[in-house]
Amino acid sequence: MTLIRTFVPALALILTACAVAAFSGLIRADAQTDAPETANTVNDLPLERLFQSPSLSGPTPRALKFSPDGTKVSFLKPREDDASRLDLWAFDVATGEASLLVDSTLLEPDDFVLSEQEKALRERQRTAGQKGILRYDWGSAETILVPLGGDLHLITLTETGPETRQLTATDAFEFDAKVSPGGKYVSFIRDNALFAIELETGQEAQLTPDANPGAAISYGVAEFVAQEEMSRYTGYWWSPDDRYIAYTRVDESTVDIVPRFDIAADKVTVIEQRYPRAGRPNAVVDLFVRDMTTGEATEVSWRREGWGPATDQYLNVVDWNGDFLTIQAMNRDQTQMKYLSSTAEGGWALADYITIEQPNWINLSGRYRYLGRAEQSIMTREDSGYRHIWVKSGDDDWSQLTSGDWVVDARLGTDVAETLTYFTGYKDTPLERHLYSVPLSGGEPTRITEEGSSWSVTMAPDGQSFIGTSSNPNQPPQVGLYRADGKLITWIEENALDDDHPYAPYLEKHTAPEFGTLTAEDGQTLHYSIQFPPNFESREQYPVVVDVYGGPGVQRVANSWRSLQDQYLTREGYIVFRLDNRGTANRGKAFEDVIFRQTGDAEVADQLVGIEWLKEQDFVDADRIAIQGWSYGGYMTLMTTLKAPQGTFAAAVSGAPVTDWSLYDTFYTERYMDTPEDNPEGYEASSVFPYLDNLSTPLLLIHGMADDNVIFENSTSLMAELQQKGKVFDLMTYPGQRHGIRGEVLGIHLMRTRMEFLDRHLKADH
Repeated sequence: MTLIRTFVPALALILTACAVAAFSGLIRADAQTDAPETANTVNDLPLERLFQSPSLSGPTPRALKFSPDGTKVSFLKPREDDASRLDLWAFDVATGEASLLVDSTLLEPDDFVLSEQEKALRERQRTAGQKGILRYDWGSAETILVPLGGDLHLITLTETGPETRQLTATDAFEFDAKVSPGGKYVSFIRDNALFAIELETGQEAQLTPDANPGAAISYGVAEFVAQEEMSRYTGYWWSPDDRYIAYTRVDESTVDIVPRFDIAADKVTVIEQRYPRAGRPNAVVDLFVRDMTTGEATEVSWRREGWGPATDQYLNVVDWNGDFLTIQAMNRDQTQMKYLSSTAEGGWALADYITIEQPNWINLSGRYRYLGRAEQSIMTREDSGYRHIWVKSGDDDWSQLTSGDWVVDARLGTDVAETLTYFTGYKDTPLERHLYSVPLSGGEPTRITEEGSSWSVTMAPDGQSFIGTSSNPNQPPQVGLYRADGKLITWIEENALDDDHPYAPYLEKHTAPEFGTLTAEDGQTLHYSIQFPPNFESREQYPVVVDVYGGPGVQRVANSWRSLQDQYLTREGYIVFRLDNRGTANRGKAFEDVIFRQTGDAEVADQLVGIEWLKEQDFVDADRIAIQGWSYGGYMTLMTTLKAPQGTFAAAVSGAPVTDWSLYDTFYTERYMDTPEDNPEGYEASSVFPYLDNLSTPLLLIHGMADDNVIFENSTSLMAELQQKGKVFDLMTYPGQRHGIRGEVLGIHLMRTRMEFLDRHLKADH
C-alpha cells in the first residue's frame, strides 16, 4: 500500500532545482557526440532508429497461449506504427491463418490514468512503458478476458467475428483479472479487494472485506517481495471446479515506510512506499479459502512452528492439485522450504508433504504435480547441486528422473498417456535452452528442438504440440507451431530476414558474437561472448565496451538474438564483450554459491579474468576499455571499477546501481547475504562505499528519480559521499522514471548520453 501526497508545481520546481544544484556531477542534458569519425566507424544505423517503430527485430509475438481446446494460439503483437502498443491476435491451427481479435485503440480511452498498484505491477512484470493489451486470460474455447483502460472486456469468438462485452465501467482501476477455470466467474481486484462477476447473470459480488488503506491492509493482492522477487503477481487462486477461491490478506503495517520522491517534470509527488529493507520486518500474509456456494471464508494456517514470527515467513506459491490446496512456504533464512496440502474435507488443515533444505539458500522451484494416471508426484529440485526432475511413486521416496552436471529450466507437462514428461533445460550446452522429453519410467532425455538456437516453449494442454520461439545471433525471434516430436507444423510468425524486414536495410553490416570460455580462480568454466565491428581487422586495435550484469538469476551469454544496441556499438567501432561470472544463472548451485554472504568479490574477480584476457589480445587497445551495466550490472560496474588496478578502465557507466545492500529488499538480499545484523562484515565488504577512495576512472551515474525497486537513495548516498571525497563524476537523472527508462524519446536520450560519454573518453584522442 502507498500513501500519496502531491506538492504544487511551483514547490516541485523549487525542490527539483535544489536537488539538481546539490549534485556536483556534470549534468549533460542532451549532448551530441563531437568525437571525430574514425576509420573503424562504418555506421549506417541511425541511433534514433533503434527505438522507432516498427521494431528492427521484426514482429515478435508475446504472451503466447493455447486456447483451452487447443484449436487456436493467441498472442499479443506490437503495432507496426507503434511498437510500444500491443493488440490481441489469434492463430487458427486448422487453417494456419492469423487474425486481429482486439484493436486496443478501439477500447482503451486516451485519458485513463494508471493506478499506483498497476504502475507497480507493470514495473515488476517489466511491462512499464508499454500500452494497449498487456495481459489477457482465456475462459472457454470461445471467450477471452481482456483488461484494458482500467475496465474489463469479455471477447466472444463467433462465426461472424469477435464480439465484445464490457463487464465493468467504473472510475476505479480493475486489475489482476481472471476467468475461473470452470468459466462461471470473472474475478478481479478493485480498490485492493477481491470481486467476482457471475457471467451468466452479470451479477457482481465482493468476495472479501474492504481494504483498509489507513491500516495498510489489502485482500487478494501480492505484496512487494512476492511480485519483485518470487514472480508471484497475484494474491488469489481458483479451484479447478470453481467451488473455492483462496485469497490473501496482506497487512503491511509492519513494513517500514520509505518516502519516495516521484519527481516528474512539473511536480514532485511524495509516495510513502512500504518497502521491506534487508533486516527489517516483512508484511504479514494470511490465507483464506472462500466457499462460493455458502459464502463462508475459512482461514488456512500455513505458517510453520519454529520459523519465527509471521513477518519472518514467506508464502511463495499457492496452487490447486485437483481438490488439494497446495502451498509452498519458506523460512526467512531461506534454508528450508515446505510443500503443504489440505482439502475441504480436512477443514483446510495443512499437512507437511515435502521438506527441502539447503545450507546456504534455496532457489525457488516450480510447483509439484500429482499425475493421476501414472500415480506419481513430480517436481524439480536442486538436491544434487543442479536443478533436476524428481519423481515419487506412492509411498516411495523421491528419486531423480534426470541427472548430470547441467540444469533443468522448467518442467512443462506430460503426454496424454503420462508416459513422458517435457521440460526445458541446458543439457547440450549452457548457451542454448532446449525442449526435451524423458520417460517417467526413467532413461536418457531426448532433445526435441533444433540445435543452433535458444528456445522458449509453451506446451499444448494435451501435450501433442507446442509453441516454440527460437532465435540466434543471426536470426531474430521466430514463432512456430510444432508437433511434440519437434516437426514444424506451420509458422505463426516466421520473421524472415527478407527484403521487407525492418532490419533489411542494415543487414549487410550485421555482426554476430563469437563465444569462448575462460577459467575462474576456483577452476570453474566461465563463458564469454565477443562481438567485433563489421570491418574488423585483426591488425588494428579497437576500444572495448564490457557490458556486465553479473547477478543471480540472470544469464547474459547465450546463443540468442541480442539487443540491436550492440549493432550500433560495433558500427561505431567498439568491440562488445560479455562474461557470465560465477553467481549467475543456469550453471548449478556450486557456481552460484560463491556469492554467499559477500557479493562483489568472486563476481569481480571473474570479470577481471575477462579483462586480463582482453588485454592480451593484439586487437584490443588496453587503454580504451570501458565497462557499463544496469541494476545489479550498475553495482558490478562500480565494484569492478573500484576494485580493479588503477587505469584498468577508461570509462564506467553505472545505471540504477545498488550501492548498499541494506537499502535493498529482504527476500532478495537476505537470500544471499543474511541480514545486516547477522552479517555486518559481509554487508560492509559488499557495499561500494569502502572502496570510493580508489575511484580514478571517469564515471557516468544514471538513475530514474522515481525508482521504486533500487530506490534513488542508492545513488544520492553515492553522490554525497563522492562529493565529500572531492571525486568528480558525470550524472544523468530521469524525472518520473522508475527502474527502467521507458519510451522512444527517453530511450534515444539515454543511448545518446551513454554514447557521448563513451566517445569522449575512448575516442577523443584517437
